[in-house]
Amino acid sequence: MSKKRVLSGIQPTHDSFHLGNYLGALKQWVELQTDNDAYYCVVDLHALTVETDPKLLHQRTLLSAAQLIAIGIDPNKSTLFVQSHVPAHNQLAWVFECITGFGEASRMTQFKDKSQKGGAERTNVGLFTYPILQAADILLYQPDFVPVGEDQRQHVELTRDIAERFNKRFGKVFNIPQAQIIKSLAKINDLQDPTAKMSKSASSMAGVIEILDTPEATLKKFKSSVTDDGKEIKFDEKLKPGISNLLTIHSALSGKSIQSIESEFAGKGYGDFKSAVAEVVIANLEPIAKRTQELMSDRAELVKILEVGAQRANQVASETLKSAYSAIGLI
Repeated sequence: MSKKRVLSGIQPTHDSFHLGNYLGALKQWVELQTDNDAYYCVVDLHALTVETDPKLLHQRTLLSAAQLIAIGIDPNKSTLFVQSHVPAHNQLAWVFECITGFGEASRMTQFKDKSQKGGAERTNVGLFTYPILQAADILLYQPDFVPVGEDQRQHVELTRDIAERFNKRFGKVFNIPQAQIIKSLAKINDLQDPTAKMSKSASSMAGVIEILDTPEATLKKFKSSVTDDGKEIKFDEKLKPGISNLLTIHSALSGKSIQSIESEFAGKGYGDFKSAVAEVVIANLEPIAKRTQELMSDRAELVKILEVGAQRANQVASETLKSAYSAIGLI
């Protein structure tokens, strides 16, 4: 039986992925590559929708690829590549922009949220059209499903609408992919604000655990994490959000049930528990950080791995683009 094809991408907008990224999606990417024909992309063109320092973008693109390999994405099992290395992404995006309605693009909630925050005058056209580029990113590879977080569901729906519209008007070219909403291994919240999701857009990085943090920095963040009234180590998201978040993190990485962790720390203080959670996190993330640094120390080899991935991606993408161009009447 032939493998199902899966495609997903991540933006290189920060120096390090964080614990929420890792448990929310990236760990599942590693599992998906075993039984599927997986395409994973560092979407550097999408990163241009925010103001970017060129040197920083270059560095972060390589760092993102290195972290993906360090986490367990195997370039021999998966096609790992950088979006801008495949020109067909932009070429197909233009075709899609010409069959997508202005109102349809305006309804994308992420665009509405970001443009309201920044104001219409400061919002670039790329932010408006990036869900259409995302549709091209996906459809070029004819995937069966796209693993995404709940916040990207609307974009996959737009992708399906564009593909169906194209197929109806010009003949069947595109496979209609399914959104596979990734069930996060755990809902990871900010250590300083345990009622809010861990995110790089937090006002302070003190509550965000980065994969590339040093063990000392990780321990410090856990020791200063916000806890709750009382002394009991018990899971209760409403009354004890801080302790519940720490229990969730420990369980997701140690594989122990929350109940057994509660029993293990019965009668012990918050300080002991925080240190124990930090130890579990460090044991999981330190090898990833070390492997990332190894890969970054030989950039020529890392670039070579990405070139091989781009060659494979280009073969598939150029075939799809050729079919789309031919269907629409381009010579």
